[in-house]
Amino acid sequence: MFTGIVEELGTVAGVEDLGDAIRLTIRATTVLEGTGLGDSIAVNGCCLTVAERGTDTWVADVMQETLDKTSLEGIGPGDRVNLERAVTAEKRLGGHIVQGHVDGVGTILSRTPSEHWELVEVSVPAGLTRYVVDKGSITIDGVSLTVVEAGADRLTVSLIPETLARTVLGAKPVGAPVNIEVDIIAKHVEKLLAAHLPGEA
Repeated sequence: MFTGIVEELGTVAGVEDLGDAIRLTIRATTVLEGTGLGDSIAVNGCCLTVAERGTDTWVADVMQETLDKTSLEGIGPGDRVNLERAVTAEKRLGGHIVQGHVDGVGTILSRTPSEHWELVEVSVPAGLTRYVVDKGSITIDGVSLTVVEAGADRLTVSLIPETLARTVLGAKPVGAPVNIEVDIIAKHVEKLLAAHLPGEA
């Protein structure tokens, strides 16, 4: 489990094509502190397992399913990525409950800068908008954010200077893909209520 509070901007050091998977090498420092083989690190919101680690790099195997369902498809050397270690019982839950299980890939539709913040509009894949509400929680590229406005097929979020400076969302251009994870609590509530709604089994 994660909190959606990015700990570090890492850099992709290498991508090895394995045919039906890739082996991803990421250069980092902070997220390697206290991290061992088998531990989980979220990369742009995708929970990956540490398969190897060095003094300033770590390696993860990314299966085809993950490549098909996330923006990690097409990632390359030099790309910056949001990194967060799995939460511990001693850590403050500064964002919200994030699983690191990407629900779909959206696209940055527009960016409207202001003096102290920036409004970013993101498309939301069909089937996910029912979990998105005004002032609710959303995870975009592993960043815990508050929805400003939820639309029929899109949403807006307001990025403060800290988020712009410390995450990949500060530099992603219009047209760039982003990983979206909706609020897990909303999905559980929907399933629990489904059995009691007319026409539902």
